[in-house]
Amino acid sequence: MIDVIVIGAGVTGCGIARELSRYDWRVMVLEKASDVCEGTSKANSGIVHAGFDAHPGTLKAKLNVEGSEQMEELAKELDFPYKRNGSLVLCFDEKDREKLQKLYEQGLKNGVKELRILEREELKQLEPNISDNTVAALYAPTGAIVCPFGLTIALAENAAANGVEFRLNTEVESIERTESGYRLTTNQGVLESKVVINAAGVCADRFHNMVSGNQIRIIPRKGEYCLMDKKVGDYVNRTIFQLPTVYGKGVLVTPTVHGNLLVGPTAVDVEDKEAVNTTGEGIADVLKRAALSVNALPAKQVITSFAGLRAHAIFENGESDFIIGEVQDAPGFFDAAGIESPGLSCAPSLGKYLVEQVLAYLPAEKKPDFIASRKGIPNMALATGEQRQQFIRENPLYANVVCRCELVTEGEIMDAIHRPLGATTLDGVKRRTRAGMGRCQAGFCSPKTVEILARELGKDMSEITKNEKGSEFLTGFDKDNL
Repeated sequence: MIDVIVIGAGVTGCGIARELSRYDWRVMVLEKASDVCEGTSKANSGIVHAGFDAHPGTLKAKLNVEGSEQMEELAKELDFPYKRNGSLVLCFDEKDREKLQKLYEQGLKNGVKELRILEREELKQLEPNISDNTVAALYAPTGAIVCPFGLTIALAENAAANGVEFRLNTEVESIERTESGYRLTTNQGVLESKVVINAAGVCADRFHNMVSGNQIRIIPRKGEYCLMDKKVGDYVNRTIFQLPTVYGKGVLVTPTVHGNLLVGPTAVDVEDKEAVNTTGEGIADVLKRAALSVNALPAKQVITSFAGLRAHAIFENGESDFIIGEVQDAPGFFDAAGIESPGLSCAPSLGKYLVEQVLAYLPAEKKPDFIASRKGIPNMALATGEQRQQFIRENPLYANVVCRCELVTEGEIMDAIHRPLGATTLDGVKRRTRAGMGRCQAGFCSPKTVEILARELGKDMSEITKNEKGSEFLTGFDKDNL
């Protein structure tokens, strides 16, 4: 019998798993994909929101501000990229100043620190490329950016180091109540647990509705993005928003922690919970709307596009909030559902909030030997000359460059494969090391990375996949077919 099963290994599930690992429970995380961070968490803006956007009194507001305040310290503990760059919400019309003022006052009610409204002259000094049509902006110095893969993987690795068992390629097919908890039937067999935590993103309604008569509905809200080359990574220094609408915070323009420029997302409700394809219309819309925020958007520097699905919960009364806590008619079943923006920002605080509720249901003692820190993969691209020499002395493979665009070495790729919850796919290596994320988008480094994966995992190269089964790269060798 397992004490706690978490369904879903995105940033929410991994954040919860890390908090659970502080206690003397047997914890297991089930993930249907081949790796952690394969769903919404891999395809978002990477923004740590300051907390002015959520309606006062909601869980979104509470957990956003708390999570934002905790993120910098968490980044130091778990060694993932984070930068407090600040954010701006642009107002393009004097008629909308009242909306900007309301957003400012809302932020104050939520407890956001250092908020102020800037006039156009001061704004242009901060961000010279801001649109000439801007009349004022809300400035939040506490806004930040983070690597969404780095955060999620760091949480997962630290949870694993503290005893959490991760079962990948394990899809939950059904859940039923038992006398001692819940029975979960998966594609890998049957599991029993005293507590279940539902952090399944866009599929969370499916699992909730298996155990509760109080049905919920979550629809996928699709967002498309464009990523631009590092040549224009400093086009803006802060995260640039537009005044929000009912569909969210609108298209943003932001630097990334890795030095690129990111624009997006769109917000289109779709039915298909696997619809992560990009569209010509969506990309055109992103670029058109992003161009409202800055002068002469460098659209020719786009190196890739991608799409993600946000888990938008539908409420009959039109409310908008997270669904977090024990399900009223299913004791021991806890939801972490409808976690759309600012869900990434809330990851540190959401885990603590939910685990406090689990403790009330299933008491446990804190582990005396909990490991609070984790060391990430050495980064040769950011290392000093002296640090590079030290890495190479310790492992000569750190001198063997595999990805030229991002300066990723064979030593880093091997570290990514052999660490806790190590990479087993090309995408897994990419998210852990950035090999393949540069201007050529893996055109140069893929063959060598596939070769390293096969060698280190003891597999044939034809077995190596991009992500899930069915995405193999090789089907044979030309010479064999001639």
